[in-house]
Amino acid sequence: MTDLEIAQSVKALNIKEVAGKLGIEEDLLTCYGNDKAKLDLSLLNKPNKAKLVLVTAISPTPAGEGKSTTTIGLADALNALGKKTCVCLREPSLGPVFGVKGGACGGGYAQVIPMEDINLHFTGDLHAITTANNLICAIIDNHIYQGNKLNIDPTRVLIHRVLDMNDRALRNIVIGLGGQSNGVPREDHFDITVASEVMAILCLATSLADFKEKINDMLVAYTYDKKPVTVRDLGCAGAVTLVMKDAIKPNLVQTLEQTPAIIHGGPFANIAHGCNSLIATKMALGLADYVVTEAGFGADLGAEKFFDIKCRKGNIKPDAVVLVATIRALKMHGGVAKEDLTLENVDALKLGLANLAQHAKNISKFGLPLVIAINRFNSDTQSEIKVLEDFAKENNLEIALSDVFANGSKGGIDLANKVIELCSKANDFNYLYDINLTIKQKISKICKEIYYASDINYSQTAKNSIARLTKLGYDKLPICMAKTQYSFSDNPKLLGAPRDFTIEIKDVLPATGAGFLVVLAGDIMRMPGLPKEPAAMKMDVVNDKVEGLF
Repeated sequence: MTDLEIAQSVKALNIKEVAGKLGIEEDLLTCYGNDKAKLDLSLLNKPNKAKLVLVTAISPTPAGEGKSTTTIGLADALNALGKKTCVCLREPSLGPVFGVKGGACGGGYAQVIPMEDINLHFTGDLHAITTANNLICAIIDNHIYQGNKLNIDPTRVLIHRVLDMNDRALRNIVIGLGGQSNGVPREDHFDITVASEVMAILCLATSLADFKEKINDMLVAYTYDKKPVTVRDLGCAGAVTLVMKDAIKPNLVQTLEQTPAIIHGGPFANIAHGCNSLIATKMALGLADYVVTEAGFGADLGAEKFFDIKCRKGNIKPDAVVLVATIRALKMHGGVAKEDLTLENVDALKLGLANLAQHAKNISKFGLPLVIAINRFNSDTQSEIKVLEDFAKENNLEIALSDVFANGSKGGIDLANKVIELCSKANDFNYLYDINLTIKQKISKICKEIYYASDINYSQTAKNSIARLTKLGYDKLPICMAKTQYSFSDNPKLLGAPRDFTIEIKDVLPATGAGFLVVLAGDIMRMPGLPKEPAAMKMDVVNDKVEGLF
């Protein structure tokens, strides 16, 4: 059975009953049918009491790692062991859904449902974010057209229109053509919605009022004399907040095994900070005894940003980390082609372990206990499994085989028990860098201590941006690295654990509303393109039944 067929074969519990598992009363729900609901923000008033478990992964490969599947399966397994558990996930973007990835709700017997709705429009959050962002853009261009009282330089507008779709044709455009009545012509481009600062602000806000204040703080342009222009100067934060009044509320759904799942926000981890909303996580911490959440892509991106940005901003502390790997992916890091992954290759696996080892070492720098979850495939051999077990023993690392894809919660019991044990211990959680370091010092900390770069090269554009941001007083913000997810370096072809490479810093962009600086490393694009054969080409709805979603 496909993932979609498995999901469609399970009858969902009424969402009010799912809410009841977390002690949520019906009057705090805004139901979207019988299987989805928005949660009232008053639930944030409950004191945080739960153990927080972060699930991250090795550097992703086309072979797949199954991070979301493991996250969901672990939450089901913890519930099966009698632990009141809630899973917190990001909302899928339509870009990857229609592009290469297809659905993004887990897989096999470890999924969240209704996966068709979650993967598509869900409760409309991403559309609201798109509208809120584009409202600011429209007001800027209208302001320039209507006389430009703020003296905005049209060549120095920082915010860009967004669309929740992969569309390379929108990477470089010209707007305002067609005569005087159509606005002031200028170059512009679209970003994908999940790379927008509005998305980041949603995911780092603590309330609707805090969201509005962060929107006000957004640096959106410079004047002709290079002075900053914020949304506060434009006077439209109230309207933007109005658009987001429902989208700021987290969404409650369930897993196939009826474990409560809160899904909210979805910034990409290779170009944004890659975590679900702080509101959702904090709400779950007050409702459950265990909260399992994930961070996007590999631990060098999602996990580092979870610790240094989300935990710092939200004053939350993780209790344990699960590092997901597959033998297939590790063999790819060891040089095996995708078509040969089903063949046993112990030597390649041993080479690929360098990637796993570096991620594990990096997590230890944050003072957190770790268990490695090996997401099993049928092609895994006993000899290959033994290599992993020996590696863990030699490096004094906890390891657990996870088979939640095929067996649901039953396949995650060993992993869940080890997570419970880790959570029972005290830890020395800390951040990688002091927020008061200079911008370059913070970038250096990440590049040299997480990526193991030997050198960092700054373009003149990046140097100018750093000088300007420092002069404006934005140098005390955390760093959000934007780089390829496929490698520790900024070169997607350097797999494993490369050494003796230089990170190329192209630019440093302000995200002053979200409260961080985006550092562009290598050839990173904020608007992906569709592949030659998009996943969308296999999707349809026949006799009211969704087909081909995953």
